[in-house]
Parts: sequence; C-alpha cells; structure tokens
Amino acid sequence: MNTVYDFEVKNTNGEIESLEKFKGQPLIIVNTASKCGFTPQFSELQSLYETYKDQGLQVLGFPSSQFNNQEFDNQEETMEFCQINYGVSFPMFAKVDVKGSTADPLFKYLSSAQKGLLTEGIKWNFTKFLIDREGNVIKRYAPQTSPKRIEVDLKALL
Repeated sequence: MNTVYDFEVKNTNGEIESLEKFKGQPLIIVNTASKCGFTPQFSELQSLYETYKDQGLQVLGFPSSQFNNQEFDNQEETMEFCQINYGVSFPMFAKVDVKGSTADPLFKYLSSAQKGLLTEGIKWNFTKFLIDREGNVIKRYAPQTSPKRIEVDLKALL
C-alpha cells in the first residue's frame, strides 16, 4: 500500500468503502472513543471540519474499544452519542482495532508511516494522523494533543 487511498474500510452500516473517494482532500484520521477523558476533542475536531470542509478537509473517525473498553458495543449508540453531545457531522466508520495483531490494516499502515514518540503502536484513544492531498501521512499527534494544534499544519496543506 502506497497511500491511505489504497485502503478499504467499513462504514457505520457495515458496508465496505474505499478511502479513494477522499482522493485530493487533506484528511485527519483519528481513533475515537465515546467514554474517554479525551472525548471532548470531538468538539475541536468538528470545529476544524466545519471551518475547513469547504477547502476540502475531511475528518475521519474510527471508534475503538481497545483502550479500557471506552466505546459503546452498539454502533448506533456511538453515532447517537457523537451527534447529540458534540454535533459530529464528519464521517465516522465502524469500530476497529487500532493496535496489535488484530489492528485494521489502515491503522497498521498509519502507525508504521508515522511512528509515535517511543513506539510504533497506538497507545491510546484520539491518536490523530494528518494526511496530505496525495494520501501521504504527514504527521502523527498524541492523544493529549488538542486538535486546535493541528490547525497550523493543516493550513499548510490547504
């Protein structure tokens, strides 16, 4: 795989979608969890999306329960929670594993393309990846990094 556009993922209805449909758009890809201390980052991610979507930005959320089981079991509950509490209107996808041998291929690719501070693996919810218009992983942001801090790097891609 050469870019994120080479991957297919499951949407919230369980259907397979190619990320190629986002070709030419800068992306923020993030593993999310509804019951995490970092969950309020949904507001900042939504704000970035609303501010820059007309310039092509897409934020892609991938729920995961791999860290202290902090995601609902039911996909509909996750979607409802995100929309009611944070007004999330950016694309969300089916729950995935983001680390270990069962990690979704997209997250294996992202993790190897931009390693973390001490390790390649994703350590917690709300690890964020910035992708350029060509589908290349530009930067990785730690869970505690506010999405607002991505804005400077994002503007360079717009």
